[in-house]
Amino acid sequence: MDHKSDISARPPGPDGVARKAAGQPLYLRVAATLKEEILGGLHPVGAQLPTEHELCARFAVSRFTIREALRQLRDDGLIMSRQGAGTVVVPAAAPDLYVLHAMSINDLLTFTTNTRFEIEMMKMVTLDDPLAARLDLQAGDEWLAIRGFRHAEGMEAPVCWTEYYINREFAAVGRLLPRHAGPIFPLIEDLFALSIGEVQQEVTAVLITAEQAARYQVDEGTAALEVRRIYTAADGRIVQVTVNIHPAARFRLSMTMRRVKP
Repeated sequence: MDHKSDISARPPGPDGVARKAAGQPLYLRVAATLKEEILGGLHPVGAQLPTEHELCARFAVSRFTIREALRQLRDDGLIMSRQGAGTVVVPAAAPDLYVLHAMSINDLLTFTTNTRFEIEMMKMVTLDDPLAARLDLQAGDEWLAIRGFRHAEGMEAPVCWTEYYINREFAAVGRLLPRHAGPIFPLIEDLFALSIGEVQQEVTAVLITAEQAARYQVDEGTAALEVRRIYTAADGRIVQVTVNIHPAARFRLSMTMRRVKP
């Protein structure tokens, strides 16, 4: 029996998908199995994946689950759906492309957990008018500013330039940051017994500055994406504002939106 026949002969249903991700939603487990097959060469570049109907039968899952799994593979840059041509395997994305999948506040933990933040400056600053307008905060207020580059394993150039602005009520967290490797907002939640209830996100097109260009290893004026996030506590206080600037060719932000019934 050849390798393809062996894969196809797996028992259908949840037992036929990647076992190592048993705690994940079913569509992610189906996507993981198909991703392993694509990267392993079972479905080479240019080949068509089985139809949705065939995948439903193989895994004994609904068409919705298969469509969500295929969406995940498209977000990962592994497949492309073409009208009249089905779903086709495409060359994998370049290794220096950083993809953030965002469906909830918890997904933001993944972005920082898998990277290293190199602090270049940390001090209290008084917001002048231009900075306050950029952050959508009140001019004249004091905030703890932390700035530096974020790095991902296996990538030579930085993932992004990052600026953190921490409400002065929580500025004491700064003492822990030189030895802290993970995201900052869960640390604030733990230290001050509060909960982040909302994150407002805004993406703007900007240009790489001369100062950033050398570190990013790109030309000055290269297109970039500025992602600003405002973290608000359950009591309405703004706890943290984060600004990440990514060279556009190296970053993709993937968000999933679902219809909410009235």
